Amino acid sequence: MTDKPDLAALFGSTASTFMGIEACADLESLKAPVALIGAPCASPYSAVGAYCRHAPDALREATVPLAANLWHHDFDLGGQVFPSRELAAVDCGNLPFDEADGAGNREIIRNAIRTIRAKGAVPVTLGGDDSIPIPVLEALGDSGERYTILQLDAHIDWRDEYMGERQGLSSTMRRASEMPHIERIVQVGARSIGSARPQDYRDALDWGVKFITGYELHKQGVEMALSLIPEGSNIIVTTDADVMDPALVPGVIGRCPGGLDYYQMVDLIKGAAGRGRIAAMNFVEFMPERDVGGLGALNFARLITTALGVLARQAAAR
Repeated sequence: MTDKPDLAALFGSTASTFMGIEACADLESLKAPVALIGAPCASPYSAVGAYCRHAPDALREATVPLAANLWHHDFDLGGQVFPSRELAAVDCGNLPFDEADGAGNREIIRNAIRTIRAKGAVPVTLGGDDSIPIPVLEALGDSGERYTILQLDAHIDWRDEYMGERQGLSSTMRRASEMPHIERIVQVGARSIGSARPQDYRDALDWGVKFITGYELHKQGVEMALSLIPEGSNIIVTTDADVMDPALVPGVIGRCPGGLDYYQMVDLIKGAAGRGRIAAMNFVEFMPERDVGGLGALNFARLITTALGVLARQAAAR
C-alpha cells in the first residue's frame, strides 16, 4: 500500500515552519521573546560526519499536520501554546554549516546565539549532534551571568577527547565544566553503558556534578532532580533525545532501555522554569534515519512544543 492520506490537509495545515509559527529569516529583525533555530552541525567526528544534520527539518515536518491547531487549547499547557500572539516564538530557520570546518560552524552558532540574546530572546536550538551545545554555552558567557546546566541525557559526555576531537559530542559537559560562567551542572537520566570511562565519571564528581540516574528518577521522581537547582538560578536546559525511552523516541544513535517518558520530561522542564529563569534550551541528537514511522520525531517535537509554551509563559511573567 503506497497511498498515504494527507493528514496536514485533514487538519487544514500548509505550514513550513515548526508548528506553523512565524518565520524570522533575519536575526537582526528579531522581536519575539523566543527564537527557535536549527544547527545541523558543529564538530562532527570524522568517522561518522554530521549524522544528525537532517534533524531540524525532520522535527519541523513532524509538526506540520498539527500546525493548524497551534491556537487551540493545549491540555499539556493548560491553555494555548502561546498565551498571546506577542508571546509566540519564531522559527529562524537553519544555520549554514561546513562538515569539514568545525571551528567555522562553532563561530556561526556562537554569533547566532549572541544576536538572539542581544535581542532579548531565549534561544532554543535544534540539533544536530550533541556537540551543538558547546558553542551555545560559550556564547552565553558574554552575558556576565552565571548559570546552572540541567542536562537531560542518557550519557554524561565527560570525555576530554574522542577520536582526537575535544569539541565533540562525548565532551560537551567536560567543556562546559571549564567555562567560568557555569557554576553548577545537574545531569539527569544517565543509564546503561556509554563512552564514559570510570575516570571520566570520577572527574565529573570531583568537579561537583550532581547526578540523578535514569533508574533513580524512575524510583524517586523528578522532584529529586529539581531540588538540586537553587531557587532563582539562571538555567540552561540541554536535552539529548536518547534520554527518552526508545519506545517513544527510537530515532537515536544509541538506543537502550529505561529512558524517561514524555511527562517526566515535561515535569523536568516545567519544574526548571519554576526554580529559576531558563536562559537557553538545546534539543539535540535526534537522528531521523533511525526513526520508526516518524514516532520519535512526533514525540520529540511535541516535547519541544511544550517547552516553547513554558518559555512563553516565562516571558509573560517578566
